Amino acid sequence: MPLDLIYDDPASDVVLDAASGVRRTILPGGVRLLTETDRSVRSATLGLWLPVGSRDEKPEHAGSTHVLEHLLFKGTRRRTAMQIASAFDEVGGDSNAVTAKEHTLYYGRVRSADVPMAVDVLTDMVTSSLLEEQALRTEREVILEELAMAEDDPQDVGYETFLAHVLGPETAIGRPVGGTAQTVTDLDIEDVRAHYGEHYRPDNLVVTAVGDVDHDQLADLLLEGLRRGGWGLEPGALPHRRSRETHETPSAAGAAGAGATEGAVSGEAVARIVPRRLARPTEQNHIYLGGTGITAVDEKRHTLSVLMSILGGGMSSRLFQHVREQRGLAYSVYSFSAGYHDAGLFGLYAACRPSRTAEVVELLAQELTDMGERGVDDEEMRRALGQITGSFALGLEDTSSRMGRLGTIELMHGRYTGIDEILEKISRVSAGDVQALAAQLASSFTTRIDVGPEA
Repeated sequence: MPLDLIYDDPASDVVLDAASGVRRTILPGGVRLLTETDRSVRSATLGLWLPVGSRDEKPEHAGSTHVLEHLLFKGTRRRTAMQIASAFDEVGGDSNAVTAKEHTLYYGRVRSADVPMAVDVLTDMVTSSLLEEQALRTEREVILEELAMAEDDPQDVGYETFLAHVLGPETAIGRPVGGTAQTVTDLDIEDVRAHYGEHYRPDNLVVTAVGDVDHDQLADLLLEGLRRGGWGLEPGALPHRRSRETHETPSAAGAAGAGATEGAVSGEAVARIVPRRLARPTEQNHIYLGGTGITAVDEKRHTLSVLMSILGGGMSSRLFQHVREQRGLAYSVYSFSAGYHDAGLFGLYAACRPSRTAEVVELLAQELTDMGERGVDDEEMRRALGQITGSFALGLEDTSSRMGRLGTIELMHGRYTGIDEILEKISRVSAGDVQALAAQLASSFTTRIDVGPEA
């Protein structure tokens, strides 16, 4: 049975799953520590999470979360940038960071014996980064190259543009995670320092670790590292639970002329969607077609997983078989979805020669429409359930995946659900559930993005 996580007891220390060795403790300062002890491995993956992402930025500071993530690797009061870089290299480990729309993650994977080093380096970065003007000037150029690289990739630029126009390009969640070349250029070091000061604090910090770790020893190392960095860890402090203004997906009418219609349409009427064209010197036209989906916490999320598997999740999927295998119209074709606290989207992708675009777009929409009208058969359900449960189980062989799962549980769901319970929920998804959700999505097409050569 799912367990609600406790936020109002500063002394909370709960074994969430005895069989899997999952434990959660609220430490001084409101820091949350979640571990999953696995003695069958000789390594551990450690993650430090902050519940701040690109959607939490002020419009004029767009990209500051991503810039800050870069700067934390550029030196602290105790370490140079080179010392940070070499700390993990010299023990055969790895370390990196991720900026997303709703969180930032700093992580490392090391041998068990090197866990104290990993904790020391990561807490040093999070608490004691110098955030110097010269580092910003240099790293700004690196980030501008990163943004330029994404602009050169038709799939990157197509997906980001599609996501922005489904969610709303002027909304906080619709803005690109990395900002734009202009906003990154305009950022000054005081903007970045203000962003750091507002969000990087003990009651926001979530630490997750999976592998050959001891929970109590890790707690001691963590507190030692945070205190060394100057963070005041007040006894009795409670964790801060992030609250945001609810995202309102803009009406398609508001985005008309930007790859949208004047309202959501069914698959049969998808030709009414005026595509937003991004000219690139490519041989193929990269097509993104879709609309508003469901949130990451919607009870239908397991149904969506099954639907996506059947529709475009592998070589046996409908899109792959009908668009590629039977008609030879595309090499790459698939479906996808993305979910956040209060927003979601679905999409269909294919890349084809420009002369085939109209036929491919029609087929993409028709496959989802047919699923909503005629449903799915038992064989498709069997394959999809096997693919999802098998992939889920194989993913859990990796300590990094499990570390990420614990972070998502804490920051997104606020309740712990065991693996067996999740698999049971997936197994209970019926063909009728899939058909109903397919019908809902098939009536929700709003946006089409084409990236390719000039028409």
